[in-house]
Formats: sequence, C-alpha cells, structure tokens
Amino acid sequence: MSIKIKISKALEKFDSKGEKTGWTYIYLEKELSDQIAPEIKISYRVFVRIDQALEPLIMTTLPMGKGNFIIPIKSEVLKKIRKKAGDIVQLEISMNLNKYEIDSDFREFLESDQKAIMHFNSLTRSHQNYFSKWIESAKTETTKANRIAEAIQALAKKMSYSEMLNARKKNN
Repeated sequence: MSIKIKISKALEKFDSKGEKTGWTYIYLEKELSDQIAPEIKISYRVFVRIDQALEPLIMTTLPMGKGNFIIPIKSEVLKKIRKKAGDIVQLEISMNLNKYEIDSDFREFLESDQKAIMHFNSLTRSHQNYFSKWIESAKTETTKANRIAEAIQALAKKMSYSEMLNARKKNN
C-alpha cells in the first residue's frame, strides 16, 4: 500500500550543479522521502500531481545525499502549470510501485550489438533507464530510430548516458 503525501513546496532551480545546471526541481528532505519510500537510498519512481492541474505524472526521484532527493520537473510540465522556479506548488506524491520496462524497440536493436549490450548490462538500472526514457521521449518515429542508433553506438564505445549527451553537444 502506497502512502499519498500532500504538501506545498517551492520549485527550486540549480544555478551550477554539473549536468544538473539549470534544472528546476522539487526538493524532498529525508523526512519527507522516508514517508513516501522508507529506507530507499537509490532513485525511485513516484506519481506526482502538481496543483491539481494535471493528471498524476510518473516522475523519478534522484538521490542528493544524506537521504535527501529531488524530483526534476521538465520544462513542458512547467509550461503546462504556468510555474517557474520560486513559485509555490501544491503536490500529491505517492510511490509508483510499477516496474519500469526498457523500450522494446531499443531492447531488440541493443541485443543485436554484442559490445553495446555488454556495456548496457554493466550499468545500474537507473542509468539503463536514462537511455530508454530518452528514446521513448522522441516525438516522431524517425527521431526514435535515430536515438536508438545513437544510443547503441555510444554504448558500444562504453559511454555513459551523460557522456553520450556531452558528445552530442560537441558535435552540434
């Protein structure tokens, strides 16, 4: 049984935080995180309803040390709710007990490249999910196919998700 937490929180934004620079997020103190997902120290997925304006969204928490977590908020969600960093939002948060599955198209092509699948399998589950969720977020089939190819090439070169993204920025 999952507990639903109702709280008001300010949206925060990282000024300078490595790959998280510029991210808008909700900060979950250890005490709050322990109410949602007791004793969990790694990323976990939650259902989040913001300002009752949206259906609950599936989001991922990211550990920030000492039991504290953040929930990154995508720019398209910020636009929908018409909020920015510093604004107060009403939240309903509960743990998502459904297990995330790697995109089936990505998995199929990944298994055809021995180097890529070996490196992919050596990654933590959350890092595997980064690749899959990036692929799933493509708005067209062409973009999805290009992302699958790019991810497999990066994995064959033993790159992490962030290394792949950094390489993309350098090439563009």
